[in-house]
Amino acid sequence: MREVTDASFEQDVLRAGKPVVVDFWAPWCGPCRAVTPVLEQLAGETEKVEFVKLDIDENPVSASRYDVLSIPTVILFSDGAAAETLVGARPADAFRRAFARYL
Repeated sequence: MREVTDASFEQDVLRAGKPVVVDFWAPWCGPCRAVTPVLEQLAGETEKVEFVKLDIDENPVSASRYDVLSIPTVILFSDGAAAETLVGARPADAFRRAFARYL
């Protein structure tokens, strides 16, 4: 999963030509480290959705704009808007169910 920043968020996520799942995370967050391999697995299962991550400590503007108050928070963006949000570490099936219509 590639990193996005506050500076690249609009182009990489909001103007992307397909749905984008953004993992809002921080390096010090244990549950965030548990979610990363789950999202990497899902990314390998589909080309319909792009998976990226945003470090909230280095990029607080985007996290604030989408009311990310707890991490990990994973938001699927479609057509420039937040469409689905999951907060907390979850198994792959929880993400598959939440994002089913996009995968």
